[in-house]
Formats: sequence, C-alpha cells, structure tokens
Amino acid sequence: MKKLLIVIGLAVVAAAGWFFVSPLFIDEVIDEAFIAKVATMSDEQKQEIMPDIMDKAANAPDQMNDEAMPAGGPRLLSKGLFVDADPVHKGSGDALLYALEGGDHLVRFENFRTTNGPALVVYLAEHGAPTSASDVTDGGYIKLGKLKGNVGNQNYPVPSGTDIGKYNSVVIWCELFGVLFSPAALTSAG
Repeated sequence: MKKLLIVIGLAVVAAAGWFFVSPLFIDEVIDEAFIAKVATMSDEQKQEIMPDIMDKAANAPDQMNDEAMPAGGPRLLSKGLFVDADPVHKGSGDALLYALEGGDHLVRFENFRTTNGPALVVYLAEHGAPTSASDVTDGGYIKLGKLKGNVGNQNYPVPSGTDIGKYNSVVIWCELFGVLFSPAALTSAG
C-alpha cells in the first residue's frame, strides 16, 4: 500500500512538473493571415468558405501587389512593440490595433514571440506602459482570449461595444499565477 501511494505521489508530481516546466521548452507557433472580414465571422461561416479560399490560394499565381488597401477596409489605429517584463518573461514583436468595417476592432500580433508559460491570455489594459502585475490588475483591462501561440502572427477580435479609447496597452498575462509576461504600450498610428 505504501508503494502504491508513493507511485501515485510521484505521478502527480511528474504531471504537475510537466504542466509548469514544459512550456519553457516548447514553442507553439501560429501564423494567421490578416483577413479582417474572417475575423468577425462565426465559426460556422468560416468553415463554409474555407474550401473556396484554400482552392483559390492553391491556384493563384505568385505575384506582388502594390495596390493600396481600399478606403473602407481595416484602418490601423495604434501600434506598439512587445517588450520584456523582466529577465525571465520576455517578449518581442508588433501589437497592432485595427478598426474594422462595421465598427468592430481587432488586435493583431506580427513577428510576435514571448516566453511560453501556463494559462497565458491576451489583455487590453488601461495602463499605458505596465511594468508590474499591479499596473495591470489595479487598472482596467479586458480579456481578448487565450494566447493562441507564443510565436507567430495572430488575430484577436475585440468584443463588440468595447470603448477602445480607454485601453493603452496589450498585455500577455499568466492567469494562473497573475504574472505579467510581456506588455506592448500602444501609441497612435496616425
């Protein structure tokens, strides 16, 4: 009986160790295209158009496009650079806040990389340049969702009706431990 309890205890410790330590050694890479219209669609709508998009992409010739984005398309409102929160929690890349047609907004990460960890999420925070956990938690913030990957280009729709004027930074946050991983102070793109 004693050996069984020891084996169960070791299994629990090993599982917990894997959960907390493995993200430090494993990168999750995401590379989402910036398609503003798709960002506001439901999952069912996305599944319906996916075969057509993939077919067109597979059959399209390689070519450069110098055309400007149409005036009614997405408009870059603000941008920022992810920075290290401390020597352990590092981040780099661009945080971009877009206004979409119809009044919605989208946060996009480009060339993004952050230290991986458990239970990472993306926040829009009111604090302009958070350097500590209290800067995030004492000010207002809104959760945009679970971090899709610690490396790569990603899109995060902002909930409809959000007053984006009061948010001044994008934050990578560990919900499990309440730790700031990487902030990006937003400045006007105009």
